[in-house]
Amino acid sequence: MEMPPRRQRLLLILAGLTVLGLIAALVFNAIRGNLVFFFSPTEVAAGAAPKDRIFRVGGLVKEASVRREADGVTLRFVVTDTEKELAVRYKGLLPDLFGEGKGAVIQGRLGEDGVFAATEVLAKHDENYLPPEVEQAVGGAHERAQARKAAIEATAKTVIVK
Repeated sequence: MEMPPRRQRLLLILAGLTVLGLIAALVFNAIRGNLVFFFSPTEVAAGAAPKDRIFRVGGLVKEASVRREADGVTLRFVVTDTEKELAVRYKGLLPDLFGEGKGAVIQGRLGEDGVFAATEVLAKHDENYLPPEVEQAVGGAHERAQARKAAIEATAKTVIVK
C-alpha cells in the first residue's frame, strides 16, 4: 500500500526536524563541555567554583609567594584578588611575563586539599594591562573593602557622637 504524497512530505519534514534537533543537541553538548568558567579567589573561597570541573581563577600573584620545589619544575604560589587568597601548584614552564605582583589567569581544578592544581598559567601582556577578568575581580574586592571601611568609620562616628 502506497502512502499519499501529503503524508510522505509530512514524514520527510518530521525526519528532517528530528535530524536537525539531534545535530543541535550534539553541538550544544560539545560547546557546554568545552566551556571554562572564570572565578575570583573570593568566589572560590565562598564555594562558588565547581569541585569536579576545570575552571579559571585570576588575580595578582602575591608578593614573596612564589616557591620552586626540589624537582625544579613544580612551582607553588598564591594568587589574590586583594580580599582572599588561593594557593596554586603548577608543574611546567611559565610565561616570560609571569611574576610576583603581576596579573595572571590560571586554569585547572581545585584539589581536595584546597590547593588549585593548575594546568595552564597565562600572564599579562605588559605592565599596563590586566586581563579584564582579573581587573574586575581585583576591582570588586577593592570596592567591597572600601564599603567595609566606610561602614566602620560611620559606626565609629555614631559611637563618638552618642
